[in-house]
Amino acid sequence: MLSPAPIFRIDCLLADILEFGESPYGVRRVINILGGTVTGPRLNARILPGGADWQIIRRDGAAHVEARYTLETDSGGLILVSSEGLRHGPPDVLARLMTGEPVDPSRYYFRTAMRYETADKSIDWLNRILTIAKGARRKNSVELDVYEVL
Repeated sequence: MLSPAPIFRIDCLLADILEFGESPYGVRRVINILGGTVTGPRLNARILPGGADWQIIRRDGAAHVEARYTLETDSGGLILVSSEGLRHGPPDVLARLMTGEPVDPSRYYFRTAMRYETADKSIDWLNRILTIAKGARRKNSVELDVYEVL
C-alpha cells in the first residue's frame, strides 16, 4: 500500500540527452541532472548538480531508468537518492516525448522505486523507507510525485 498522497514532489532540471548508441544491452543514454527542487509535507530540499540518469532503451521500446543524485535540505543535510524504474507507452506517444512535445503523463507509464541515504539525524527516517514515484517527462525536466510504501 502507498501513502494516500505524495510525501513530496521532485522537479528535476535535465541537460540534453547524451545518446551513446546501440550497446550490447540496448540503446544507452545518459541525462545529466542540473538541479531542481523537492517540495512537500515531509521534505523540502534542492537538487544539487552532478547526478545523472543512466538509461537503456530496450528492444521492446521501454526505457530502463537508473538515476543517482544528491539533495540538500534547507538546513544543509545531504541525501543520496537512488532511483530505478521504467518508462514505456505506445510508440507514437514515446516519439512525441523524444521531440520534447508536451504529452499527458496518463498516456504513458513512468514509475520508479526510490531509496535514500543520509547521515543527518533530523531526516534519518529516509534511511528506513522505500518510495514509489509516478513521473512525467518534460522537454528538459522530470516531475516525480513520490509516495511512501507503507
